[in-house]
Amino acid sequence: MEAGKKLLRLNRTMLGKLVLVAIMMFGFGYALVPVYRQICEVLGINVLTQKDGMVAAPTNTQVDRSRTIVIELDGNAQGPWRFRPTQRSIEVHPGELATVMYEVVNTQARAVKAQAIPSYAPQSATPHFKKVECFCFQEQTLKANEARQMPVVFFIDPELPREVKSITLSYTFFEIGGAVAAN
Repeated sequence: MEAGKKLLRLNRTMLGKLVLVAIMMFGFGYALVPVYRQICEVLGINVLTQKDGMVAAPTNTQVDRSRTIVIELDGNAQGPWRFRPTQRSIEVHPGELATVMYEVVNTQARAVKAQAIPSYAPQSATPHFKKVECFCFQEQTLKANEARQMPVVFFIDPELPREVKSITLSYTFFEIGGAVAAN
């Protein structure tokens, strides 16, 4: 009889520890996204949006025609779709407003929610790449088998260091959340 009570007490203790570990794991998973975003913002990497959301068009209407910057475009898909820029590169002058298009095709027979995260190379160009409009500013919901063209409107700050002649703009497009309600 005493061994049975001891075994029951040990089982309850183990159950309590397992419940505590499960709660801690849930809390860690829940806090992971905001912590990741905060770390990225502090370090200046993989920033989802500009600090103020959308940037106003350049106030200096003078375009630096003495320089040409090659913007190379790249798209990476992490999910059930095809994702790519409609052109591989574009040449722009600092201060000049430019538009490029990315195309996404949901290859699934279900709706999905997705988000794009930009990255830039060289990293020193990041603060000089000013997006006015971008599909990366908000989540995208794609219907089953939907194809969509999405614009990125940007300009390069004329303060970009002169040694930078080329910038790579790369997006990783990935599925977020759970199931999307069918329309």
